[in-house]
Amino acid sequence: MLVYSEKITSRFQYISRLILDELLGINFQIVSSKDSFEKGTGPKLNYSLNNIPDSVWIKPAGLLFETGIYEQDIYAPAWDGKRILFFTGSEPDLPYDPFSAAFFMVTRYEEYLPYDEDEHGRYDPRDSIAYRNDFMDHPVVNYWAIELGKLLTAKYPQLKLKKRYFRAILTIDVDQPFALAHKGFLRALSSFLQAPSRLGIQSGKERLKMTIGKSRDPFDTFDKLHRIHKQHNVETIYFFQVGKFGKYDKNVKPSRPAYRKLIKSFDKKAMIGLHSSYRSNEDFIILKQEYDKLFDIVGKPVQRSRQHFLKLKFPGTYRNLIKLGITEDYTMGFASEPGFRAGIADPFYFYDLEKEEQTLLRIFPFQLMDGTLNQHKLLEPAEAVEKIKIFIEKVRNVNGTFISLWHNSSLSEKGEWEGWSKVYFNMIKSISNG
Repeated sequence: MLVYSEKITSRFQYISRLILDELLGINFQIVSSKDSFEKGTGPKLNYSLNNIPDSVWIKPAGLLFETGIYEQDIYAPAWDGKRILFFTGSEPDLPYDPFSAAFFMVTRYEEYLPYDEDEHGRYDPRDSIAYRNDFMDHPVVNYWAIELGKLLTAKYPQLKLKKRYFRAILTIDVDQPFALAHKGFLRALSSFLQAPSRLGIQSGKERLKMTIGKSRDPFDTFDKLHRIHKQHNVETIYFFQVGKFGKYDKNVKPSRPAYRKLIKSFDKKAMIGLHSSYRSNEDFIILKQEYDKLFDIVGKPVQRSRQHFLKLKFPGTYRNLIKLGITEDYTMGFASEPGFRAGIADPFYFYDLEKEEQTLLRIFPFQLMDGTLNQHKLLEPAEAVEKIKIFIEKVRNVNGTFISLWHNSSLSEKGEWEGWSKVYFNMIKSISNG
């Protein structure tokens, strides 16, 4: 397909590849010569301010021809039952600019602008245009791509879009592999004394057995997880913490033989990644130390990561991961709200807005987290099951990638997590039975 644009910018090239190539599967070429475009044969897409006969016309809103990062005057009207951004009028074949809209969402443009941080230095989802206009629960970028695909194939029946398939990736964050065991004397004593309030284990004898490793630790749910993942043949990634102990980092020392053995075992039977510590998001040296520790344990480079507490700052966090050689990151999502932080149910490449360039770091956005449903939304297990089903269907309807974030501790059936194992198992059944 021939695409015409008076200006060929890195922004337009990036988002064209995402929408036309990755989402729709269209082989395309961008030209800036109007004469060449008009003489071309076959399907044609005109991305300019003026209509050109015998082509599909998308009128640019201007965002893709800018450089720099500025406050955008955006509103999100409803069109054809869905929210749209960058309305451009009724003259073009679509009344909005899907390229600018998608670019704004997937680059997280609004998170480069000044904002009030939460207690952990994070962007508050309630400040986002998606939350304020009630479309955070929808993969709008996929919707916009589908509409563009329908428009193109209606005009050019010979244009074939690629067949897309639903995919699911289950991710497990291992913040604490063990609640009581393998922590050393002082931490074991502290955990032993705190266990009744944290885990609902009232028997001192039971706690003592777990602390000294004579009975199964409540957070040691790994055999259970691996068994059900293998049974349903679902793609799974485990993210392990190997940083130093701190206020928000409670993991076992990576020097502990039991923890090293656990990490090595899952490196052989699943995919693993680095769950970088709370402090590492502000300090590349700490991040590098943790990367090296995990490298040492598994004996090979680490390709995947997720930030602890979902601490994500643009563009610094992603630049640090790129320096390490990380090629996939799974942090894109909110702790307090389920939904589509980047408005999309597909992986995509990180575009550095300050440098105005696409990078090789691939972002895998997740839609929901166990703690969001239980601790932030205060859902009962049965309510969580229904909520998850809704999200799975929304992703399935666009043949996207459903990604969930859970913790090994969430399947402990202890304390606040009583009844939540069934939620997880029901999620896997919903994925498998679709």
